[in-house]
Amino acid sequence: MTFEKLLEIAQQKTGPRQLGKMGEAGVVAAALETEGGNVYTGVNIDVPCSMGFCAEHAAIAAMVTAGETRIVRLVAVRHTGLILPPCGRCREFICQINKDNGSCQVLLDGGRVTTIDALLPERWDAKD
Repeated sequence: MTFEKLLEIAQQKTGPRQLGKMGEAGVVAAALETEGGNVYTGVNIDVPCSMGFCAEHAAIAAMVTAGETRIVRLVAVRHTGLILPPCGRCREFICQINKDNGSCQVLLDGGRVTTIDALLPERWDAKD
């Protein structure tokens, strides 16, 4: 699958929506493609008690629920259209799900492509 198609899938999931009195979801959406060719999506959940999570976490949870762990391609996008790299917490989470996820390709703003390994150098568990 191309990054353009993966981005289109993620963009279709964006759209801020109210949760409860003060929470919201859908400001950011992520789409990932697995080694098996399947696509999983997720949106961020932001609540005032700080127990929300990123769109990448939601997509990974769907992937793991389906029995997969190896991510080959990933994109996250704000509802405004801005493409975002995974935050540090997501980068670490991605690597902890499968040791080979460091080679996962990530779409960056401006059409650039990098890997999780490039975004997360000097990993603490690199020798394990």
